[in-house]
Amino acid sequence: MQNKPVLELSDVKIIVQAAEACAIQNHWAVTIAVVDDGGHLLWLQRLDGAAAITAHIAPAKAHTAALGRRESKAYEDVINGGRVSFLSAPLLQGMLEGGVPIMKDGICLGAVGVSGVKSTEDAEIARAGIAALAQ
Repeated sequence: MQNKPVLELSDVKIIVQAAEACAIQNHWAVTIAVVDDGGHLLWLQRLDGAAAITAHIAPAKAHTAALGRRESKAYEDVINGGRVSFLSAPLLQGMLEGGVPIMKDGICLGAVGVSGVKSTEDAEIARAGIAALAQ
């Protein structure tokens, strides 16, 4: 039987703290979601001023990134490239940039999804959170 690393609550707190710091530094009102490798929500944090819909979009982006083990932007690119039938893919609802998988030694531990500003900025916040784990 093989063993695999998993996210612990302390890891999630490090990710969220760094992501929140990035958002606040840039004056971005966002929602930050962290999920495990199965896309199950571990943490949801909606910063002051973030639109209510972001509390739905951020977890969806994280879920998509975790299940696909790739950034949610990859699916957005496929759809924008003309393969609109991909919109019917089961269980993938957050096919917008801003979901980033948390990878360790080639294994997906989960993902971070952010919503509230430009998609590139959402992804920047997610990556900042994940980068804090390596420190």
